[in-house]
Amino acid sequence: MNESTKNESVNGKVSRVAWRDAGLRYHATSFYLRNRFGGRVHRVSLDASMTCPNVDGSAGVGGCSFCNNRSFSPSRRLDVQDIGRQLDEGIRRLRARYQCERFIAYFQPGTNTYAPVSQLRECWTQALSHPQVVGMAIGTRADCVPDDVLDLLSEFASKTVLTVEFGLQTIHDRSLEWMNRGHDHQTFLDAVARSRGRGFEIGAHVILGLPGESREEMLATARELARLELDAVKVHNLYAVKHTRLAQQVLRGEVSLMERDTYIETLIDFLERLPPQMIIDRIAGDAPAEFLIGPAWCLDKPGLHAAVQSAFQQRDTRQGSWHCAPAPNTNS
Repeated sequence: MNESTKNESVNGKVSRVAWRDAGLRYHATSFYLRNRFGGRVHRVSLDASMTCPNVDGSAGVGGCSFCNNRSFSPSRRLDVQDIGRQLDEGIRRLRARYQCERFIAYFQPGTNTYAPVSQLRECWTQALSHPQVVGMAIGTRADCVPDDVLDLLSEFASKTVLTVEFGLQTIHDRSLEWMNRGHDHQTFLDAVARSRGRGFEIGAHVILGLPGESREEMLATARELARLELDAVKVHNLYAVKHTRLAQQVLRGEVSLMERDTYIETLIDFLERLPPQMIIDRIAGDAPAEFLIGPAWCLDKPGLHAAVQSAFQQRDTRQGSWHCAPAPNTNS
């Protein structure tokens, strides 16, 4: 892909790398959405009550070692309502807090393509029928997008702005096996390849600080994201929440979680290696205090964001700074 293609405008007017001219250090999703839609836009978390194949026994049992969907998503901590009622309630809360009028319907907890096409169509149609919804984001797994589901996603992408978020987590199969993911990296590559050219943006979720992964292995995941030229990425620190296998491992001292300073340094290394046009949906993960086992530092989101900005400034660097740099010579 040449530079002119990389920097193609998102809506015919706004460059994908305009964030650099705004003095930002990375391509934050808030900047992207403001420029794409001409004002403030927020995501509303929705629960379509879908499970996962490594929970129901199709690919495994017990789910991913870190996963407790009630801790990840505010919508799953409420009584499940129909999609319209969830949207009304979520919009009411976000409008009061942020004074915004346009929203992305975000199907967040569970695997949101893991259902018959007829059920998916009904669910997504309900979301798009809301007058204040201007787009959709759908979180899913790479092993849950058969061709008929991809055809349906393509159909909805012709009607609205649509992002499909795949849980990559890492490119290293031994880490995927440790977390009980239920599929390997090749499955992710296959899903991305079959999603190309269907009209929706492709995103990935990544976890930094997985047990046994070195800094260089984490940066290898960044380089793979860059090679794949995905549209967006969510970066999370590994954190433990109650009622998960990871929580027990942390409490027994079998797994150590990244310290704040180490995470910030690794995160910046990671973002430097991503292409500048890639949207950064998140730079860290957190959970409500009543669910969180650790690390405690991820509860201070404003402090963490300020520290990341400060570290970028001290380095005098930004997202993409190392993207085109050659890989280090490990033979020297």
